Amino acid sequence: MKITSKERARLRAMANDMQPVFQIGKGGLTPVITDELDSVLEARELIKISVLETCAQDARELCETLSERLRAEPVQCIGRKFVIYRRSREGKHIELD
Repeated sequence: MKITSKERARLRAMANDMQPVFQIGKGGLTPVITDELDSVLEARELIKISVLETCAQDARELCETLSERLRAEPVQCIGRKFVIYRRSREGKHIELD
């Protein structure tokens, strides 16, 4: 699934007011975190994740890795936060023009 630049811009605007739903710390990206994020993406489609300073990986690297593992699209990565999006398998919840 690839999203257009127009869709990405709309998703970024939606994510501006969102608070991070997960924090990745010094343990890095574990299978447990990946599984939990997979479940959350089914329910919310668009999530913001925060990367703590104690994490050995930077936010951009984690964003790319998670996007691949979860079959999601990276939307935005700024500083220690990033946003990913995956259309729900059960039906479209976020209407994109």
